[in-house]
Amino acid sequence: QVHLVESGGGLVQAGGSLRLSCAASGSISRINAMGWYRQAPGKQRELVAAITSSSSTNYADSLKGRFTISRDNAKNTLYLQMNSLKPEDTAVYYCNADVRGSTTTITVRYWGQGTQVTVSS
Repeated sequence: QVHLVESGGGLVQAGGSLRLSCAASGSISRINAMGWYRQAPGKQRELVAAITSSSSTNYADSLKGRFTISRDNAKNTLYLQMNSLKPEDTAVYYCNADVRGSTTTITVRYWGQGTQVTVSS
């Protein structure tokens, strides 16, 4: 079974920074694209950033310049560096990974449980 576990969330003041991590484990042959989504209270889940296996990146327009997505393929770990945080960044942040299992021939998208990020004014 493949598991994704997010960490690094917490409470931070506006203008501060946080670094989120997402560790993938289990029956993994390779991981293709990975990404971060977030969901704020009363809103739908939205894309934050995505990254391919070759480290090509894509960001939500409103977040480009403040957030940076990266990955460590050797550790099967995804990161999100969040700078200049704003109260509107408050949300549960979820990671996902497109995983090719060691015993399958298909790629499946897995999701983590999420980590809470709260930005105070």
